[in-house]
This record gives sequence, structure tokens and C-alpha cells, in this order.
Amino acid sequence: MFVDQIEITCKGGDGGPGCSSFRREAHVPRGGPDGGDGGRGGHVVIIADENVDSLVHLVGIRHWFASNGNPGTSSLKTGKDGEDLVIRVPMGTILRDSQRGFVLRDLTDHGDTVIVAKGGEGGYGNTRFMSSTNRAPREFGPGEPGEKRELLLELKVVADVGLIGKPNAGKSTLLSRMTRATPEIANYPFTTKHPNLGIVRVGYERQFVMADIPGLIEGAHAGVGLGHEFLRHVERTRVLVHLVEPNPDDQTDPIENYLQIREELRLYDDDLAQRPEIVVISKSELLDADAAKELLEERIGKPVLQISAMTGKGLPVLTKQIIEILDRLKQAEEDAEAEAAYLARKTSSEAEAPIAPAPVDSSAENAE
Repeated sequence: MFVDQIEITCKGGDGGPGCSSFRREAHVPRGGPDGGDGGRGGHVVIIADENVDSLVHLVGIRHWFASNGNPGTSSLKTGKDGEDLVIRVPMGTILRDSQRGFVLRDLTDHGDTVIVAKGGEGGYGNTRFMSSTNRAPREFGPGEPGEKRELLLELKVVADVGLIGKPNAGKSTLLSRMTRATPEIANYPFTTKHPNLGIVRVGYERQFVMADIPGLIEGAHAGVGLGHEFLRHVERTRVLVHLVEPNPDDQTDPIENYLQIREELRLYDDDLAQRPEIVVISKSELLDADAAKELLEERIGKPVLQISAMTGKGLPVLTKQIIEILDRLKQAEEDAEAEAAYLARKTSSEAEAPIAPAPVDSSAENAE
């Protein structure tokens, strides 16, 4: 079972009440107040964990409440803090405040942590209320209530490469051939109901993550079928591998299928249409594969690969092209970071440089 969206209610623990107490000890003629403070309530903490790949473990648990702080006791003893409640979610989870609609945090990396509901502070003991005019206070703080928040957790798959295309274009078969993933494969459309991830290993040092995105249909950008759920996962991929079936059926044309998917990407998010793309004719063992490749190249004006996940034809070439694009993207990111760091240093040095005095016009002095 794969779950990529869920609503939960989180509440931090209430702070423990302070203590109202007075010292009663032998040989202490003037004891006075000695009530300790209450403990802090526990926080509700959400952490991105690379070992978690779905939100399914949150299903059926709507309310997540951290424990309350313990009350303070006599002898100036502070109550024990409530334990934090930790919720582990997959990398790529977006946390939204359901009531206000804004994004709290986008957890993209392993270990990213955010406190979504703070625990209340503990109440003061009566010792805190002692003053020169109030030597025996009986007041104490009740402790603050913990923060409560309605959250929408939305998972967007984080992958280097996303396999897109019409239903039954061979995406799951290609993923199973290039990785150790075991997606469901069958000879009918919409076999894939949720994204599947796999790691493609190239030699001993290189690897990248590939995602099989469920098939898209016309109107997906407007939510037709499960369009929004599918397209949401495409947003986090860096490179798109667009699979086109050479002989889909008697009702559709491979070229029109390609153009339709491209239009759905553009209508959903124009940035997706600008993402690096490798166009591939899948199932090249079929007789119509060569003709479909030539027609598609002529229509879109760029090279088209031919592969066969069944026979392995073209897979080394596809892997090589993916690596080259990922290397270019990585180099561009490093160059952009280096340029930003240089500009930051330059701006800082210019701001710290002393102001040079204005030049003196010597000709005017000589004239006087």
C-alpha cells in the first residue's frame, strides 16, 4: 500500500503546574516557600527519514499528542519535561497547515527536522512569586497549554529520473530491468497505481534514483483521473525519460500521444515542460518501432532513442545519456553556487572597505 497524502492533528503536551509548598525542617526557623516549577510539555517533531518510503504508517492514527509535563514538587524540584513525540516521514514530504494553508516546511533531505506543535511551558512554583512585600506567596502557575495544529502531509517522490508516458508504455518493465525494483507488470493499462522507485547502479561509484510515474491521460493537469496525484510526483524529478509506445492501439497515434503528454506537463506547470527530456521509443522489438522513431524525430526535431526492456537493446545508450545530463546539471549547480559565494564575498568586502578621501584639485590651489 502506498499513501502520498494524509491529514493529521498534532498537539504539544501541556506544561506541568507549579507547586505551592513551604519548607518545614528542623533547625530552620524561617522556612519560606520552596515550590518548584512544572515541567515543559513535549513537542511534536516530524523528521525526514531515508528508510521510510510512504505515509502508510500514519494511516488510522489521526491524532498525535505529545505527553504533558510533570508538576513541580517541594524542595524546589522542577517537574520532568514531557517526552517529545517523533513522527518519521519520507524525504520529499511537504508539511502544510490545513487551516491557514501555508507551507510549514519542505523536508527534502534525510534528517530534516521541524517542530510542528510546541509543548507548553511549565507553570511557576510559588517560590517565583516571593518578593519583599509577599514573603509567603501561595500563588503558582498552572502551566501553558501545548500548541495544536491541523496538518496536511503531502509526499512528492524525490528522484533523479522520472519515467513518464501513456499507460502501458513500458515504464514499469524498464524500471524492473534497470533496477532491482519489482513493480506490478501486466498487459493492460493503469497497472501502476503509485510511483515506484529504484536505484540504477553504474559501475561501483555511480548511481541515480529512477521513478516510474503512473501513466498520464488527457486532462490530467485538471485532475482528470488521478492526474494531480501523478503529476505531483513529476515535479521532484530532474530528468524526464518520455516513453512512447510505437503501436499503442487502433484508436491512438504514438506521435499524438507524445504531444498530448507534453501539453499536460505544460498546462500543469510550465517548468516541467522546460525540464531536460530524453525521448524514447519503447518496445523496439515490435515491427512498427523504426517507422515510429523516424516520424517522431521529424515531428519534434531532435534525436529519439529506441530501446527494448525485454531484449536490453538501447539500455546502455539510455543510461549514458542520463548520466551526461545529470553531470551537466550538477556542474551548473556548482557553478551557480560558486558564483553566488563570490558575489557574497565581493559585496561584503566592498561594504567593509574604507571610504577614500575626495581628491584635491591642485590647480585651484596654485591659482590662489
